[in-house]
Amino acid sequence: MVRIKPFRGVRPTSDLAEKVASFPYDVLNSEEARKLASGNPYSFLRVVKPEITLDPSIDLYDDRVYQAGRENFNTLIRDGILVQDGENHLYVYRQKMGNHVQTGLVGCASADDYNADRIKKHELTRADKEKDRTRHVYELNANAGPVFLTYKAVNEVDALIEKVTEGEPEYDFVSDDGIGHIFWVIRDQETISKLESLFAEMNAVYVADGHHRSASGAKVRDWRRKDNPGHTGEEEYNFFLAVYFPHNQLAIMPYNRVVKDLNGLTEAQYLGKVAEKFNLEKNGGKEPGYPTNVCMYSGGEWYTLTAKEGSYPKDDPVFSLDVSILQENLLTPVLGIGDPRTDDRIDFIGGIRGTKELERLVDSGKFAVAFSMYPTSIEQLIAIADAGKTMPPKSTWFEPKLRSGLIVHMLD
Repeated sequence: MVRIKPFRGVRPTSDLAEKVASFPYDVLNSEEARKLASGNPYSFLRVVKPEITLDPSIDLYDDRVYQAGRENFNTLIRDGILVQDGENHLYVYRQKMGNHVQTGLVGCASADDYNADRIKKHELTRADKEKDRTRHVYELNANAGPVFLTYKAVNEVDALIEKVTEGEPEYDFVSDDGIGHIFWVIRDQETISKLESLFAEMNAVYVADGHHRSASGAKVRDWRRKDNPGHTGEEEYNFFLAVYFPHNQLAIMPYNRVVKDLNGLTEAQYLGKVAEKFNLEKNGGKEPGYPTNVCMYSGGEWYTLTAKEGSYPKDDPVFSLDVSILQENLLTPVLGIGDPRTDDRIDFIGGIRGTKELERLVDSGKFAVAFSMYPTSIEQLIAIADAGKTMPPKSTWFEPKLRSGLIVHMLD
């Protein structure tokens, strides 16, 4: 049984929603966030990336950063930019990116479900990032950014949400990057109760994006429980903000790779070693058309690499992933990238930036080779999570990104 909980959302007034809404904290670096928030005192970047309101010399994990986040958040509430709903609701959040449309149900996820693995994960978290988000949530006393969850689509849930979207939305705007954002409040108690009961029939939901945010939600609950001798399990701090999308509406883009050097090899030596595990074809292809294929840009040329039969275990849900095939058969043995989480010779480029960005990075001389990946499927993600296994780092890139600031969950 999975619990989805209605809550009293804190959200912007209708006329300011577009100005408040911001990218998630982990999509932009501090410099990019400063530029985007410049001239916009309402930008929620001042809450999720509060360092942009301080001197750039201050460390990102300095106490003053978390204090600034809390002060900036409280200012938005005090000035009436953000207002809390008077009753518990569920909400609907639709995004449009070109022809792609995804519609999610906004509610609170349970820390108990997270700890019991009814909220299934597919990635490991980094201790420093988890600590940062936990501190941010604790100091803010709120979940400022939602966790992106998915569930195996249920027709009855789809129908209820679709009926909600026939009504007048609270927000309807297009952000500067061309993404449409439409938001509804579910006020009908019968609809809310029915959605709660339908989710209670599910065995699991899955973290699509937001492993650090979900981990921090569970960690803060543990802290707050220790501090509350009258803990009942129903306090708001037992839950964290999430948006639930049906699996068949999601768009996963590739997470591409670039490497700074050829590990001491000449171009000819490198290509010879690649050919040991891959069929290598110089054909100008920039995007692989099917799994077990990778497109590679090196020496000003595009190649298609097809994994040779027997070079990977077809029945293993993790090691049959394209990112695993590349890692195990090329990045580690040929280029010497042992741990992609910590090796500074490799970088990861979200598929939204396209193959021109890969060409630019290699042609600039900053990188020696780039790999254009075939995207991981949502079915692969679910299979790995169900098996209790984890994907290699940077296996999935979800678009469009959920905006922060459209709704916040308070822990009290």
